[in-house]
Amino acid sequence: MAVVAGFISTPFSIVSNSKAKFFETNFSPVQQLYYHAHASSSSPLSTFSTTVKFKRQFPTHISFPKASASSFSSGSTEYVIEPNTDVKFQTYLSLPGCSSPLALIGTGYREKVFAIIGVKVYAVGLYANLTVLENLNASKGPSAADSQDSSYLLSLIYQAPLEKSLQIILVRDIDGKTFWDALDSAISPRIKAPTPTDESALSNFRSIFQGRPLKNGTLIFLTWLEPSKMIVSISSNGLPSRVDATIESININSALFDVFFGDAPVSPSLKAAVSSGLEKILR
Repeated sequence: MAVVAGFISTPFSIVSNSKAKFFETNFSPVQQLYYHAHASSSSPLSTFSTTVKFKRQFPTHISFPKASASSFSSGSTEYVIEPNTDVKFQTYLSLPGCSSPLALIGTGYREKVFAIIGVKVYAVGLYANLTVLENLNASKGPSAADSQDSSYLLSLIYQAPLEKSLQIILVRDIDGKTFWDALDSAISPRIKAPTPTDESALSNFRSIFQGRPLKNGTLIFLTWLEPSKMIVSISSNGLPSRVDATIESININSALFDVFFGDAPVSPSLKAAVSSGLEKILR
């Protein structure tokens, strides 16, 4: 399979060769990814009527940028490799608490500087509900300039009442308290006058990490279901199977998004990759 900026562009292993050409001709990359994520290997695209019905559900006008990260397949799973950490990210995945699969938009890494030496802490990728990506082209904003402004596009992603998730993959051992302290030191200054709801949500957020060792390879998912609701899942053994906590605070959830995608992001490489991908999608 080929990967285009984190998106599967030709998932033809799920259909026969005779149907692959029709699938490639009639479906956008997002449509192909959506079908691939939902289709069962025992029930491929079997009839023309099924194809037409599926095609009518989604527009085909979105274009996709060229891949900036290397990719490879492992069995039926497609990955993109974050080049600075060599960490692999699935191009799409299903998470607990989410209504449908999420597609990878871009990846980056977080680095801390100790005595002028940069130490990589984790790799990070942003995923979004496929409907968010399809809707971007229909929500270009008041002007062409705005539609190509990365801050505007990121705001659209955040405000959409559909799932978007940060996948953090640790590349070194770290204790939970240290991880939380670093996260809290970025979130709290962005909330000028925390309400009791904010304080309660912060306490809930903190409790997930306190006393919890986070080993190299641990996965942390911070998933916004909507601006006022975020779920957190942590796993040290593959994708998580449950939600560990629910954070219900507009201020905290907005501050966290700003930590990664605001004017001073903790991972400039992630923001740059996501911004570039979103801008090119609309060209």
